[in-house]
Amino acid sequence: MISILKKLPSSSSPSSSSLSLKTLLMDTSSSINNTSQRLLNLTQQLRLYKAPRTSFDDLEEKIMQDTNNKVLSQMGVPETATSMGRDPQKFSLKKAAVLICLFEGDGGDLRVILTKRSSKLSTHSGEVSLPGGKSEQGDKDDADTATREAQEEIGLNPSLVDVVTVLEPFLSKHLLRVVPVIGILNNREAFNPVLNPAEVEEIFEAPLEMFLKDENRRVEEREWMETKYLIHFFDYKTEKKEYLIWGLTAGILIRAASVVYERPPAFLEQNPIFKLPGVVDKDTVMR
Repeated sequence: MISILKKLPSSSSPSSSSLSLKTLLMDTSSSINNTSQRLLNLTQQLRLYKAPRTSFDDLEEKIMQDTNNKVLSQMGVPETATSMGRDPQKFSLKKAAVLICLFEGDGGDLRVILTKRSSKLSTHSGEVSLPGGKSEQGDKDDADTATREAQEEIGLNPSLVDVVTVLEPFLSKHLLRVVPVIGILNNREAFNPVLNPAEVEEIFEAPLEMFLKDENRRVEEREWMETKYLIHFFDYKTEKKEYLIWGLTAGILIRAASVVYERPPAFLEQNPIFKLPGVVDKDTVMR
């Protein structure tokens, strides 16, 4: 199978890059009617999905329920160590969203768009990630954040993405509340990737179902707030490249694949439980 999303050459020749990618993107499967029907069925299935309540919801309620700072005192989080300051109503964990953009490959499998972050970034440089980023003031919701960031990073026009559902939030190592947003790319030939070199070095795609299989996978056990959890590492090879998909991105894709295929992975997930340490500041990192 020929990958429809390749690494882009340098930005010095954008016209040739765009033409080459557009040609690849127009190589659709021989049975477009069947493809469209499958994505339609998936859209209907996912629109009915409702993310379950998690310990994250309980944590946020516990933080916000007492504006007189009683809850923070019970949790051992001093006012000076949080962003609450003089206005307790504004205290919350920083929010972000990522886009799980799915489309149907030439072989009929569901595939997800991934990126390799720029090696010049200060955090997670050179790592594989989903398009996305922190919420901004003008964003209406998590879907707005995810699609805006995807447009900024890889040139994916939000009008091409049919947002169908959101998953439960995940906690990043830097204590960001990350919400995965699932979107369907029905018209893949209309997507002409344009990478932002300040943020993204490469764009590629991978089969979503691989994140349910106990193949090319390994784990590391970690501990956060006296609770053990697993970090998953997936090795993925294309014709010319090798990628390591791990950590938060791997955890999100395991969950997304479980929801899409309506079955659990063939291995133990064991995600971290959402807890805050006694002191929270800008340098707090989940190890």
